[in-house]
Amino acid sequence: MDLSQAPALWVMQMCLAISVKALEANGDVAKVDFGQGTVRELNVMSAEARDGEYVLVQAGYATQAIDRETAEETLRLWDEVFKFEQSTL
Repeated sequence: MDLSQAPALWVMQMCLAISVKALEANGDVAKVDFGQGTVRELNVMSAEARDGEYVLVQAGYATQAIDRETAEETLRLWDEVFKFEQSTL
């Protein structure tokens, strides 16, 4: 199955890649926003991230840049999953 064009969920070698927003890029490192107030420094060398861009993060590294629409749709879908999970507890 070719997942290279998957619009919402990106899976690589059984690991999940998460959409995050680069807040401050400085060379190979950027402060990125994981959501809900979680900001971390991350190696973005492979993704060549710029301020305000979204990247996919897998195993602690940004693997590629993605467009805003794809990132926001992915985050919206994850929000739905988490809300559903909470409603079943």
